Amino acid sequence: MLNILGARRQFCDGVSRRDFMRIGALGVGATSLTLSDILRAESQDGRGSRHKSVIHIFLGGGPPHQDMFDLKMDAPVEIRGEFKPIATTVSGIQIGETLPQIAGIMDKCVLIRSVVGAVDSHSPYQCNTGWTTDSLRSLGGRPCFGSATAKLLGPTDPSVPPFVGLATPGVWRDPGQPGFLGPTYAPFSPEGPGLEDMRLQGITLDRLNDRKALFSSFNAFQNIVDRRGAAGAYDAFAERAFDVLTSSRLLDALDLSAEDPKVLARYGTGEPFQYTYDGAPTNNRNFLVARRLVEAGARCVSFTYGRWDSHLDNFTLVRDHGSKFDQAFTALIEDLAERNLLNDVTVIAWGEFGRTPRINPQAGRDHWPLVGAALMAGGGMPTGQVIGSTNRLGEVAKDRPVHMQEVVATLYNKLGLDTTSVTLVDPTGRPQYLTEHPPMHELI
Repeated sequence: MLNILGARRQFCDGVSRRDFMRIGALGVGATSLTLSDILRAESQDGRGSRHKSVIHIFLGGGPPHQDMFDLKMDAPVEIRGEFKPIATTVSGIQIGETLPQIAGIMDKCVLIRSVVGAVDSHSPYQCNTGWTTDSLRSLGGRPCFGSATAKLLGPTDPSVPPFVGLATPGVWRDPGQPGFLGPTYAPFSPEGPGLEDMRLQGITLDRLNDRKALFSSFNAFQNIVDRRGAAGAYDAFAERAFDVLTSSRLLDALDLSAEDPKVLARYGTGEPFQYTYDGAPTNNRNFLVARRLVEAGARCVSFTYGRWDSHLDNFTLVRDHGSKFDQAFTALIEDLAERNLLNDVTVIAWGEFGRTPRINPQAGRDHWPLVGAALMAGGGMPTGQVIGSTNRLGEVAKDRPVHMQEVVATLYNKLGLDTTSVTLVDPTGRPQYLTEHPPMHELI
């Protein structure tokens, strides 16, 4: 981090250290990059003319589709489980009883009951990219949706990162990785060092706003650096780094202390956090932070919600996680609608696969990559519809199987990116398409 003193215009750490430019260093995955580095890379890309956003909610562990979105009341008891279906605001569409608030906004949602193409792996990689982990592994892997978006579209505002991940990396909580694009395009993580470096520790805003004095410091320092042969240590990107620090947009979006108590109550907290183990908590506050971030200018916000790996006691877990998810998801969609943001923000919630139709001896459901479900809303989509279906036992897609890449391609489409023509150049210089499957024709 850059240490700026007062009238003496000196650097207390001396000039031997190379980290004087780390003002506002961002936590990006396992790598700490300077904000100037990130802004420099993003400057190579044009900005989108319209601000569209995606909120990506990963239900880590694989939620049971037949207990939430695709109940099978005609199946034997060892398959259909304990839950009853309830009516929604859309005639003919029913969902599980743990989701009564979502049932009340089904006219604003799209339910996909036939998601296919998954592999049996506890990883958000496929949801984040549309690809399996072996694709381009030797080159670093495929970039996640948020990283590709940051690369292709850049920031909407220099003070707000285009891709924010509201979780620390891990098997259950990884918001996405940049793959062959490199760490510059990893998500900004507003936790730990990333957020601390955004705070003006020991430096008043007035002093940072005194840009003439500030740049006098830099110019004096630059002269010393140049004499020592370290040319190029400071450039115009440093000024943009200061824009982030002197702007309150990002920190304001992350700070819920000023939020209306009624809004906070509407989202809830998701506490007490149950069934977390080594996974993510049911933190309802992340839904609200995500809304505030896209409102501030973020293009993609990604986070994991809950740990849905229900090998044991499936129905108690769904009652806990389902009711909390029901509150938070509904609050988010209604909040976006009331703020006239719903047409500009696409929201998706899904897991890496579904669960077994047959209930195991531990009252649980095991991994089932043959079919799963996804819940979407916003983005100007024709909502109030169900896409696809499964057979009587919820084992396989009966009609309109929807490949995971179709879902991811649809997310790109909602940001104005044409997956049939847009490519990313990999480290070998070869162009790589974002997906092999087209967007869902029902939603574009």
